[in-house]
Amino acid sequence: MKILDRFLNYVRFTTTSNEDSSTCPSTAQQLDLGNYLVEELKRIGLSQVKMDEHGYVYGMLPATFGHETDDAIGFISHMDTSPDFSGENPKPQVFENYDGNDVVLQGSGDVLSVSEFPELESLKGRTLVTTDGTTLLGSDDKAGITAIVTAMERLVESDRNGVQIPHGDIWVGFTPDEEIGRGADLFDLNYFKAKYAYTVDGSYEGELAYENFNAATAIFKVRGKSVHPGDAKGIMKNASLIAAEIAMALPKNETPATTECREGFYHLIDMQGNVSEAKLVYIVRDHDQQIFERRLKNLEKLAVIFNSKYGGVQTDPVVSLEVKYSYSNMLQVMEQYPQVLERARKAIRQVGIEPVSKPVRGGTDGARLSFMGLPCPNLGTGGYAYHGPFEHVTVEGIETVTQIILNIAAAE
Repeated sequence: MKILDRFLNYVRFTTTSNEDSSTCPSTAQQLDLGNYLVEELKRIGLSQVKMDEHGYVYGMLPATFGHETDDAIGFISHMDTSPDFSGENPKPQVFENYDGNDVVLQGSGDVLSVSEFPELESLKGRTLVTTDGTTLLGSDDKAGITAIVTAMERLVESDRNGVQIPHGDIWVGFTPDEEIGRGADLFDLNYFKAKYAYTVDGSYEGELAYENFNAATAIFKVRGKSVHPGDAKGIMKNASLIAAEIAMALPKNETPATTECREGFYHLIDMQGNVSEAKLVYIVRDHDQQIFERRLKNLEKLAVIFNSKYGGVQTDPVVSLEVKYSYSNMLQVMEQYPQVLERARKAIRQVGIEPVSKPVRGGTDGARLSFMGLPCPNLGTGGYAYHGPFEHVTVEGIETVTQIILNIAAAE
């Protein structure tokens, strides 16, 4: 199947995950794509193909003759799309021989502009796929799935055509709920028997990422005291105002909008409340472990300060803080496996581009899996501007990633 057709076929599945759900997968729609992938992997010729009770899809391409003892490797992408923006029934726009100029998104009238997304200039002459502006596209991470499945298909075809590409066992895995931080939670490493793997979930097709944020979610809950405003003096504690004070007490220059590269941040993602109660939800990020821990300590100090100010005591706090750790920086794991990184670098150079390694300002399934015993750096997909209506990808970018996967898979 052609890459564009395969990608558009995957995109038609609505697979938005839901962080408020306690099930796995968090949305039943993800199972539709999972079932489709199971049948496709079987049709291509992979073995040990299954979707488990949690919605994880697995398959394996057995080693070619003489390479049965080679290290088994894996490739992993996620099926869900971000809940940050609607993913309901995407309507892709396809521009063959893209001219490198601004693109009007026909559904919303918004403009995908070169000034805001300068990589567009480098995509001139390619086949560009965008959204229509009313939904995200889903290339995060269906472009990754497309590259992996296409690479497996070509490996099988090479065997049938007598132009065999020798390789060891190759495992593929497609996870649910990565976008809400749960993609690795129930990944079955007893079934997925790779020695190491690569997530295919980045942007630029020459990307090799092995450094990501340390991450946690911090939730402030504020308990106020509500009385009639006419009789409130000296009695009322307005939970919403206290929450606003907490928000204003954090550094204004340490947010996602004011930081880059390895600079961490506090990111307020939800704020709600009334006089009686209020809640602030932050995601806390930093590449440096010590600074990350210091950020969490700062939040604990704020809870103490505001409890002191508003009369809260340890047994009956006005302000409480809950911290949930999400993932850690995989760098400390990947430094122990230079050969895994070098294999990818060599594969990227073989397609004529230089590998680019930047600290990821986020996380991947690979970060979690690396700490679970499966070293797992991240490869690009050829897509950009994820999680919103300006998401875009090129067919040529996915094609390049497909070839990189083939180069990694080939026996050394």
